[in-house]
Amino acid sequence: MTLGTVEVEVHEQGSGKPILFLHGASGFNPAEPHVPLIAESRRLLCPSHPGFGRSALPDWIDNVDDVAHLYLDLMDRCGFDTVDIIGCSMGGWIAAEMLTKAPERFSKAVLVGPVGIKIGPADKLDIPDIYVMPPSEVPKLIYHEPARFPFDPAALSDEQLTIMMRNKESTALYVWEPYMHNPKLLHRLYRVTSPTLFVRGASDGLVSADYVDGYAGLIKGAKVVTIPEAGHVPHVEQPAVFAKTVLEFLS
Repeated sequence: MTLGTVEVEVHEQGSGKPILFLHGASGFNPAEPHVPLIAESRRLLCPSHPGFGRSALPDWIDNVDDVAHLYLDLMDRCGFDTVDIIGCSMGGWIAAEMLTKAPERFSKAVLVGPVGIKIGPADKLDIPDIYVMPPSEVPKLIYHEPARFPFDPAALSDEQLTIMMRNKESTALYVWEPYMHNPKLLHRLYRVTSPTLFVRGASDGLVSADYVDGYAGLIKGAKVVTIPEAGHVPHVEQPAVFAKTVLEFLS
């Protein structure tokens, strides 16, 4: 799909009231089991962020705010006056930016382990710095059971490896400076008017319970749900529970 001058890869599945689903740092994978579970009753629209998957990355896009504006254009292009929105991790940050820019365009919102704000002391990171720790330590923060999700580069095609590297490079572009947040977003969340649900995996090592509670406290009426036996990606580790939780809230 062409949005202005940007070619964006968009996966679409299901029918019914639309949900805009915004992926996290690993990119969007239509094979993940939560996708068909949600698409059984809803129309899922899942773009790959610029620089992720097969989406282009023009030189003028270099922060989350740019992506948020682009996805408002996507809604216009699809003819959506309003949608429900789900954002995971960095995708939750993009969703939060969109909710503050055009609050009237979102019926309900689900933010899954979102990043995007700074609520702790200035001299301490709210989100662990994944770029300074050994790569072998990162899965321990992301998964409740890392052994269930081993990484075997030999099992990936050249195209899959290329996409994986693009995703990593683009993630760094969006989240590195300032690290994992927009200093202005915290002061704009009062603009959010849609019912909002925060979802956190109980074993999430990246986004703490205090961080999620603080985030939710900045949006009037927001609720928080914790999914057991899941880390930063509850939609991957507990897809059935995740889909049920999300669909009940959005219904």
